[in-house]
Amino acid sequence: MVVQVKYNSNKSSRTMEGSNQKVEANILLLGAENVGKSALAVRFLTRRFIGEYSDIESIYSSSDRIDGREMSFNIWDSLHPQNCEMDGCISDKQLQWANGFILVYSICDRASFNVVRRQVQRIRQCKSKHAGATAPIVIVGNKRDLKHRRTVSSEEGTLLALSSDCGFFEISAAETYHGVLLVFHELLDLIREAKALRKGPAGFRGIVRSMSAVFGRRRTE
Repeated sequence: MVVQVKYNSNKSSRTMEGSNQKVEANILLLGAENVGKSALAVRFLTRRFIGEYSDIESIYSSSDRIDGREMSFNIWDSLHPQNCEMDGCISDKQLQWANGFILVYSICDRASFNVVRRQVQRIRQCKSKHAGATAPIVIVGNKRDLKHRRTVSSEEGTLLALSSDCGFFEISAAETYHGVLLVFHELLDLIREAKALRKGPAGFRGIVRSMSAVFGRRRTE
């Protein structure tokens, strides 16, 4: 099921005041080769689907009004190196830069699912060494339009997300913009929650909202 999220595409450079203060987010896109990371980013930013990309690491920057708040975000579309070691192939620089992660695998490629599993472990291990550090993560099973070639079940993706305290979506970046939009909205929402918790002592209601964001909004298209 897809839950509709309101989207406001009107650009604004004005910083919101009070509870609507401008939020900045650095999003790191991770995953194996040919899983659709670049297609996911470009689909979100332009609504267009482009199927072929060169092997270039890119950082996209944009700002928008989302759910009534101004968001300024950078999306680091990372390359997955060949002959990658078992540590998840995420550099310390990337981990320090990012305050939110989207980990993409192809439902037609079990090896890419295993890459995401290792990357989740790497992120969690790194963040656990720093008191108070949080790492909002959304796992994405892409290429749902090719489900006749599926090698990774929806249940496996859901179980990985549940066991790792991550959000989870199964989408087709090729077929629909709406599913991609939900992925980024979910992560931006989790980043806002994490930032709010870091600013000061979190009350009980804030903790409940945060837990709800992590565990209560897992959806599949």
